[in-house]
Amino acid sequence: MIEPLRHKKTGVLIMLMIFLLVMSCAPKGRAPVSQLDTPEHHFAVGMKLLNQEKFGDAQREFGLAIELDPKYAKAHAGVGLARAYQADYKGGFAALDKAWNSADTDEEKLFIHIGYIRINTLSHAYCMQVGTVCKRVDKDWLDVSRGEFDKALQIDPASSAAYYYMGLCYKTALDVGQASQMFSKVLELKKEYISEADQQWNLMQKIQRAMPGSITGKQIAFVEKITRADAAALFMEELKIDTLYRKRTLKTFDTGFKNPEKAAVKQKAAVLPADIVNHPLKSDIEGMIEIGVRGLEVYPDGLFRPNDLVERAAYAMMIEDILIKVSGDSGLATRFIGSPSPFPDLRSDLPYFNAVMVVTTRQIMGAQDITSGEFVPMGPVPGADALLIIRKIREALKI
Repeated sequence: MIEPLRHKKTGVLIMLMIFLLVMSCAPKGRAPVSQLDTPEHHFAVGMKLLNQEKFGDAQREFGLAIELDPKYAKAHAGVGLARAYQADYKGGFAALDKAWNSADTDEEKLFIHIGYIRINTLSHAYCMQVGTVCKRVDKDWLDVSRGEFDKALQIDPASSAAYYYMGLCYKTALDVGQASQMFSKVLELKKEYISEADQQWNLMQKIQRAMPGSITGKQIAFVEKITRADAAALFMEELKIDTLYRKRTLKTFDTGFKNPEKAAVKQKAAVLPADIVNHPLKSDIEGMIEIGVRGLEVYPDGLFRPNDLVERAAYAMMIEDILIKVSGDSGLATRFIGSPSPFPDLRSDLPYFNAVMVVTTRQIMGAQDITSGEFVPMGPVPGADALLIIRKIREALKI
């Protein structure tokens, strides 16, 4: 009886030694230096900084939380988000994987599932922008995000965060209908992300009203500020301006005498601006240069500057020029010169005043700020607004 008992005590002692060895090898957090030096406080500050787009500072706060508690899962996930917002998607996914290995509670797991949706969306949006394929992002990226969304709802069916970030995911996938449903659910839940979801839902409704017909149009619809290249693409692909000009503008014929020798000399092809040669919207820009629209010409230095932002006043001048050429009414160019300005921020002696009046009196464009009545001429033109304006032109021209 003594021998079995001795073996039993030995086994218990060995297990205790193994446990102590494992505990001694586990990472130890540093000691806090003040009452606010806690993992929870640093995590909360990190999330606040993340929402303020101070991603480097946010990553530092998450790192401080991890120093205090190396197994703090939400802090590791926070590091992943901060890295992803700084375009380090590989590092972001790695931090999320580490967070998952440390997660114990449903709250932590829910946060990580949403984190995977967010980084998946960010990385795919980046790949779309640069036209390349990123690691951990493939053709099934949307299905992967849906899977994470379903797992999140299994934990909390009323998670506003899950619905909101899945809405952004569908928005990135250009699925306006599904995105609208996600944002609508956030508004229905009346919890978190109310103002953000309301803004996104209104944008989805605007895009649906604009009804972009081309892939490029659908992509530009989500752009917050269109560029000169975007404007060229919208006029070519959504307004079909080349076809419109052929049908609506008067043809002119040069019947004057031509010297046979000079006529036989082939003219040199026009040199394209150097800054559009490798641009993805080169064909649209080239078409607009050939057609010639005021505000989208080549600059005197020979450049087009496709990435320059388009201001509302400049967009109004482009629309005015199109209306003049299509209608044949050259009087539009001076119709409102000398008229008083109905806008508090628009003087009647400004070079774009007439253009603004032309588009606003036809209700193609309107005041940017309804409460103050300001036109905001130097303000940007969102993609959805640009598309709605083109739709109004089509309606006005009965296209």
